Amino acid sequence: MNIHTDKIGCLFDLDGVLVDTAVYHYKAWKALANRLGFDFTEAQNEHLKGVNRMRSLEMILDWGGVSKTEAEMLELAASKNAEYVEMISKMTADEVLPGTLQLLEQLKAAGIKIALGSASKNSGMILERTNLAHYFDAIIDGNHVNASKPDPEVFLKGAEALGLEPAHCIVFEDAQAGVQAAINGGMKVIGVGKQNNLKGANMVIKDLSEISVSQIIDLVNDKA
Repeated sequence: MNIHTDKIGCLFDLDGVLVDTAVYHYKAWKALANRLGFDFTEAQNEHLKGVNRMRSLEMILDWGGVSKTEAEMLELAASKNAEYVEMISKMTADEVLPGTLQLLEQLKAAGIKIALGSASKNSGMILERTNLAHYFDAIIDGNHVNASKPDPEVFLKGAEALGLEPAHCIVFEDAQAGVQAAINGGMKVIGVGKQNNLKGANMVIKDLSEISVSQIIDLVNDKA
């Protein structure tokens, strides 16, 4: 049975899928690590994709062999976020990744519902700065969830906000934790990036210019 397009939803991660804010996270975390007396690499940053702020800080402190009290950790997380927000406040629509606008336009035209499913607590600002906010029927981000990916909470809440069955939703993710979260939530998932970082994805694409609405519909209908 073919599922009508108004019963299909696309749930997008933000960083690395729609816009490239990963570089700002990296710079802000690296600056914090350097202030604490150790370095933080791009390879380590890959492990933080889809992970919330406090858990990311725990991982970084662990890599640096640094121990902090809970109060000190909250202070460090706040200082990192302030630096990050300062950087993203200067973002423009030029930082939207290839294929994003075209796909969002096509999904809207097809009547497919669109939600954001991101760990970011700053997604509202990023979507406004990059002129993407008006495409979304629902925004579920770090302000609405407690659990980090690979827990499926953010995507399950996204499907619920769209009024859709999880099985009728396709997740777009650039991180292994996000791919696993989608699978754990009973959803199909399209990986954006490199195959070896996106194990278990139903399909892997370089960017959103490589996917069509008809492919999305086929994937939901198990014809892909």
